[in-house]
Amino acid sequence: MAQATIATTQPKRPFARPTSCPRPELPYLYTPPRFTQAPSPGPYQNQLSRFLTTERKQHLKQETKQFLKNLFYVHVGLISLGMLVALISVEFYERKYQTPPEWTFRSRNIYRAARKIEEPDYSTSGIVEWPDIDNNYASLLSRLEDPDVDGKDLELPANDQDRVWVFGLRRLGFTRKGLDVSKKSEEWRRGYHAALMGAARAAEHLDGWVFDRSRGMSCPKDYMIGPSNPRPKPVPYGASSPPLEENCDPASEPPQTFYNKILTSTGFTSGQRLDAALAYGDYLDWKGLHESAEEMYDWGLDIAMGTLPLGANNIVDTQTGIISSDATHVSNNLLKAANALAVHHAQVGRPYAALPIFLSVLRARKQLSLPHVPEPPEEEPSRVQKFLSFAKWMLITPSYPPPPPTGDETPIRNPKAMCEEAAIMAHVGEIIFASSQDGTQTPFADNLKTLQKQQSGLSWTRDAVDISESTLSSMSLDDLDERKTCADCLRSGMENWSTMVRRILKEQQNITPATVQEIGTRRSWFWRWQEVEKAEVNQGKWNRELQLVNERMGHVQGLLSREDVLRRTRRASLLRSGMIFS
Repeated sequence: MAQATIATTQPKRPFARPTSCPRPELPYLYTPPRFTQAPSPGPYQNQLSRFLTTERKQHLKQETKQFLKNLFYVHVGLISLGMLVALISVEFYERKYQTPPEWTFRSRNIYRAARKIEEPDYSTSGIVEWPDIDNNYASLLSRLEDPDVDGKDLELPANDQDRVWVFGLRRLGFTRKGLDVSKKSEEWRRGYHAALMGAARAAEHLDGWVFDRSRGMSCPKDYMIGPSNPRPKPVPYGASSPPLEENCDPASEPPQTFYNKILTSTGFTSGQRLDAALAYGDYLDWKGLHESAEEMYDWGLDIAMGTLPLGANNIVDTQTGIISSDATHVSNNLLKAANALAVHHAQVGRPYAALPIFLSVLRARKQLSLPHVPEPPEEEPSRVQKFLSFAKWMLITPSYPPPPPTGDETPIRNPKAMCEEAAIMAHVGEIIFASSQDGTQTPFADNLKTLQKQQSGLSWTRDAVDISESTLSSMSLDDLDERKTCADCLRSGMENWSTMVRRILKEQQNITPATVQEIGTRRSWFWRWQEVEKAEVNQGKWNRELQLVNERMGHVQGLLSREDVLRRTRRASLLRSGMIFS
């Protein structure tokens, strides 16, 4: 039996032999590439190739397109939102500062910008940028007087030397001479008058300022370096360097340019011309040119008298400004001009000339006819009516406000006239009281003692306060301007009342036996004793009067505080309903 032999043979599956190389990690159902790729230049090339698959590339393209599309939508939305806010802002300020509808959009926008910047609450610092306002009004005037823009049918002077060139504009600017605006509509003339008055206000605030042409900036003349200002003021910390005189021009035209332009133009109403004359006179008083100011107030009085009916021109003494007691036709312009002339006389230290004018104006106002019986108030609108009114206000722009009274009409004795009477009474009381202090001789000064004159002035002031308070309480809530006038009169009347009482009490307290002995050394002892007794009695009387004034002052301050809140709230409500315009 043959012995079995064990033979060692090689395995038939050599690829299953264990090797030192790791097995490749391939994804499930991996499809090898058709062609063998070149060796990898880096350790991450194969991983990136496996990451950017066809499906992933398609997904990244879709995500990029969607991102760009969303970014476009966001930008369109932001631009649309900005345009919507701008349109709402334009609409809001158009309702607040109405502009003539025939003006171009650019002119209306310039006027609204000037009025907006002129408000003290516009800037967070509370500083009004008058150079910007002046530039806006100058640009507006140049557009309104340009026949190719808003000045159609205007007859302009042919001499270019009479025109004011506006910095930064290519137009010819505006002329210094008065124009004939009678061919334009009433809305255009009213807006043109408002632009001229606004330019005059800006010019008043820029009086004494210079404009640096090299840098396009304005500053007070006190900081300018040059021969005309040998000791310039140092500029504030952080401000620009001071300008040089050779680079400077006046920052604005003088105010008289705009006031004279209104007074010499054809087409304005007598009320508009009178407002310009009185504003110009007030500016001249502020400059210290009192004689020129008095001439301007006389011019205003002539404007008011020129519109009176035939045969009524002798109701005012042109030399003194006193209104005759036999006056049958008194216009609102005449009362305003006479009152302004009296205030001018009082400010320059001529109370003997101001007092008769005040008394004649007060007498003329008390002779005015009473208003008609007012209609009963309407019922409170329902919620549906309020909603419809608000929707109408939101969708429809209110029309341009109707023209105001020209001032040539005979006024009536309404609550506004009552407040003006109270203001005149306060002026009369102040003049009478002041005349007892400085020894000014008036027609009644020889027959009245100092204390009697003080008490008379105090009585006029007390009556003015009573009339102002009662009238303010009975006024309609819609008469915002009238309520503000009455509140200001009440505030100034209370301040005058308090000052008068304190001054009288102080004078009575100064009367002591020593002062009486010094004054009346040649009088009897009985007279000196009587004077001391009278002073002690008067001190008690005026102490009680001072307590009454303090109590009344607290009540009036509370009333005025509530009035301010009420007036702001009511103005916002009426502005929303389109019933008033700023």
